[in-house]
Amino acid sequence: MQPRLWLLLAAQLAVVRGSSVLQQTPAYIQVQTNKMAMLSCEAKISLGNTRIYWLRQRQAPSSDSHHEFLALWDSTKGTVHGEEVAQEKIAVFRDASRFILNLTSVKPEDSGIYFCMIIGSPELTFGKGTQLSVVDFLPTTAQPTKKSTPKKRVCRLPRPATQKGLKGKVFQESLSPDACTETTAILQPRSCLAHGP
Repeated sequence: MQPRLWLLLAAQLAVVRGSSVLQQTPAYIQVQTNKMAMLSCEAKISLGNTRIYWLRQRQAPSSDSHHEFLALWDSTKGTVHGEEVAQEKIAVFRDASRFILNLTSVKPEDSGIYFCMIIGSPELTFGKGTQLSVVDFLPTTAQPTKKSTPKKRVCRLPRPATQKGLKGKVFQESLSPDACTETTAILQPRSCLAHGP
C-alpha cells in the first residue's frame, strides 16, 4: 500500500479528538478571497526530525467526511505536497517549535477544518484543528457611537476689590454668583475649571 494512501486511511480511522501535544492557532480564521492565510501548529514536545502533516477536512465531521492530505514538512526536503495539491498555493515551514501552513490566493473551496498531525508509534496525534472560512467580503463592524463630552472652560475669578477697614484688616467684596464657586485668597487671582455645555 502506498504511504500516502495509508496515511489517508489511517486518518479516516483515527478518532480526531485533538491533543495538547500539538496546539493549533487560531481556532477560527476568516479570510477574504484571493488573500493569504497562515495557520500555526506548535509542538509542545521535542519532535526532532518527525514530520508534520497538514490535512484538510472540507465538511463538518461526520461518518462520511474524510481528511485530504495537503502537505508535510520534512527536515531534509522541506515542503512535500500531496498529489493533487497546487504547489504554488501551499507551503509549510518551520519556525523553532512552530510549523506554519501558508495558503496563498485562497478561494471559497479552500474553506474547511485544517489539522496538523504527527505519526507516532503506534498512534496518530492530531491538533485540535483550525476552521478556515473564505468569503468574498469580510463583515464590517459598526463604529461605536461617540458620546459628546462637555467642554471644559476656564474661568478666571476677578481680582477681589480690597478695602482697608478698621484697624488695618483687609476685607473681600462678594463675588458674583456666576463666577467660579471657590473663593480665593485675598489679592491673588486663581483659575478654576468649571464643566459647562
